[in-house]
Amino acid sequence: MNYRHAYHAGNFADVVKHAVLSRLIEYLKQKDKAFRVIDTHAGIGRYDLSSTEAQKTGEWQGGQGRRGAGARDAPAAALLAPYLGAVRSLNPDGGVKKYPGSPLIARHLLRKQDRLSAVELHPKDAARLKALFDGDFQTRVIELDGWLALGAHLPPKEKRGLVLIDPPFEEEGEFGRLVDALQRAHRRWPGGIYALWYPLKDRKAVAAFRKALKQTGIPRLLDVGFEIRPASVEPSLDGCGMVMVNPPFTLEGELRTLLPALHRLLAVEQPSHWTLDWLAGE
Repeated sequence: MNYRHAYHAGNFADVVKHAVLSRLIEYLKQKDKAFRVIDTHAGIGRYDLSSTEAQKTGEWQGGQGRRGAGARDAPAAALLAPYLGAVRSLNPDGGVKKYPGSPLIARHLLRKQDRLSAVELHPKDAARLKALFDGDFQTRVIELDGWLALGAHLPPKEKRGLVLIDPPFEEEGEFGRLVDALQRAHRRWPGGIYALWYPLKDRKAVAAFRKALKQTGIPRLLDVGFEIRPASVEPSLDGCGMVMVNPPFTLEGELRTLLPALHRLLAVEQPSHWTLDWLAGE
């Protein structure tokens, strides 16, 4: 558990992940019935971009620091509005000094009938997360291995919702672990929406991951690939991806508007590309 997201908060991968997360939550809000968001690797929830960690890498400047240009594309700006509203809620005086992690973005978007389960294993991070949501009856913070939560907390009592699985990828075999965990979770709750984030570093490992997902037999899998530069000689975070299970019928069209706008905003070197592919289903 050496990973600390404070070094990476607000980078390009966060922007992509949180923009997609926001679209999924906005879709769930179209029905009055309550839903639950389960965040399996929640982190501390709120990040200070002036901190030593954030300033050491400066990664946020290549992500959230560039977001303003996206407003030129009106259709994409409308799709980004819920996500950007969550960011602005932490920065009422303008600029971006604080950045919300995925649990805080989800909580900002929930209605009064909806619920959030934020799962975090690291004791200090879990304590900070609990303090952040202290007194919030709509949010439950659980100090637990996020992989175990996929068994213990599914299906949620609401029977509607979203599971975000965003592991740190600091150990060998995380891609295989992600496939196995998804299969177990899907057996328990086949009707849930799942969003799986992954890094684009080892292209062979990513190709094997996508192939393994196809072989699971899970019927509806939509995959986003997002590069900011071509493959590096040495392993580097050249992009990221997200796989959605049971994606809303509106999501593909939204992403075909959103991804090119984000790519124009965030790409740093060409040739680089974004992709949107059905690994299974439509």
